[in-house]
Amino acid sequence: MFFTDVVYVGIDPASGRKSFTYAALDKGLKLIALADAESEDLAAFLGAQKSAVVAVNAPSHVNCGFVRRKLESQSLALGLHQIRGADMRLAEYELRGRGIVVGGTPRRVESCPSWMQAGFGLYSQLSKMGFEPSPAQEAPYQWLETHPHACFCVLLEQPPLPRPTLEGRLQRQLMLYERGVGVRDVMDYFEEITRFKLLKGILPAEIVYAPEFLDVLVAAYTAWMSVHKPEEVSRLGEPEEGFITLPGPLKEKY
Repeated sequence: MFFTDVVYVGIDPASGRKSFTYAALDKGLKLIALADAESEDLAAFLGAQKSAVVAVNAPSHVNCGFVRRKLESQSLALGLHQIRGADMRLAEYELRGRGIVVGGTPRRVESCPSWMQAGFGLYSQLSKMGFEPSPAQEAPYQWLETHPHACFCVLLEQPPLPRPTLEGRLQRQLMLYERGVGVRDVMDYFEEITRFKLLKGILPAEIVYAPEFLDVLVAAYTAWMSVHKPEEVSRLGEPEEGFITLPGPLKEKY
């Protein structure tokens, strides 16, 4: 893979406005795309790239029962009979064990929420377009799975402030800016505020990205890290259930 030709893309199938939200960065972390898109528009964008690494904010596989078997074994050893919280993949279990709150992926596709099913469809579409699971040394088109909340936990070294809040968005965008991602410095937000504007409720909202855009931006950054600094990324999971890739080393507890 030639670094000069690669585009790093983050995709979220959970957008409420269109089917997908995506962001794309070049090798220097310059922002080259940030948009909502339908499936065909997203496919057209990806198909126009000479080389791309795509990070998806959705599970790549259903769970295969690794966690259930692990908990059943522990329960039998303790003489217990009830198993709770087992409907998840091993990667999700490991993140929860570190204090990173993530949802679980069911064992059957039909039991998954619509956004997860959209994610499975996206992975299938990527495969048909010639994308291979990362890392694939010589493959020009690669995909990986990530998780935006877990990414920000790793980058901030603590759980971020609530995602929908202004302070949570400011925190996330500032972290991306500090990492060199081509987003606007959120400190400009405070420079734009005057007493008059605050009294009138005129706030520079256009400076701060919406939560879904911040999610795909951190995914795109994770894709970039997987190529440029692979020794720093973390991967959790089992091949049968899929790995979750994160843009930095994991702490024991968050």
